[in-house]
Amino acid sequence: MMELVAEINCNSFSEGGWVKNPVYVPREMQLEIYVNGQHLANILCTPIKLDYLVMGYLFAEGIISDIDDVARMQVSEKSALADIRLRNSEFTLPMVPTLASGCGGDGVFVTEGEGVESSLVVAPEEIIGLMKKLEEKMELYRLSGGVHTSALADTKNLLVVAEDIGRHNTLNKIQGECLLEGIQTKDRLVLITGRISSEMLLKAAKMQAPVVVSRHSPTSSAILLARKMGIALVGEARGNRLTVFTHPERLGNLRG
Repeated sequence: MMELVAEINCNSFSEGGWVKNPVYVPREMQLEIYVNGQHLANILCTPIKLDYLVMGYLFAEGIISDIDDVARMQVSEKSALADIRLRNSEFTLPMVPTLASGCGGDGVFVTEGEGVESSLVVAPEEIIGLMKKLEEKMELYRLSGGVHTSALADTKNLLVVAEDIGRHNTLNKIQGECLLEGIQTKDRLVLITGRISSEMLLKAAKMQAPVVVSRHSPTSSAILLARKMGIALVGEARGNRLTVFTHPERLGNLRG
């Protein structure tokens, strides 16, 4: 974990006045992604789980539909380069991407998604318990701050956890790890520490996750998309409280 942070000397002010002390801050790198020799994107990220990040990004943006679409993938942290060769040698770059609202630095090519069909129902108490488990897993955040944490979970346990300076990167890392390790994402919960924007919701929809939870409030666009896609959008999940913005029936509230 220490290789993901840098020690910086700074000056802190409090009631006792100024104190010079060292603090840890998260490291950041820019990863260049090339597909079939074509430059696809630059992603600002935390230098960990880069292979998962690349695979998840390609899947989320519709470049691939399965790991079998990838003939070869080389990811180098030292050269900050990801070189992907697809089985489809005729691949051409997508249209100009939409600028993402997060801090990951990547563009978003997919701006629409499919609905989520699921019969999953989760109790509010289960969501509260999972969010508390997520807080326990925020190792890099506790060390340095300045990062986001997300997780894929069933109703009882966290299955995959990712931390990164970019909100979008955390979900891409989770998606990529699930693809490469054969972990099912359908009928799971997505838990995130940051704001739920429309791009974040679309990534969860690609996972076919029917419940998305955050400690913060969603954007209005995310709420509209969640209504349309059949996703229960849960925000303000802190302590023993939460707010359901869409599809409350997935939390057992049949009154809507």
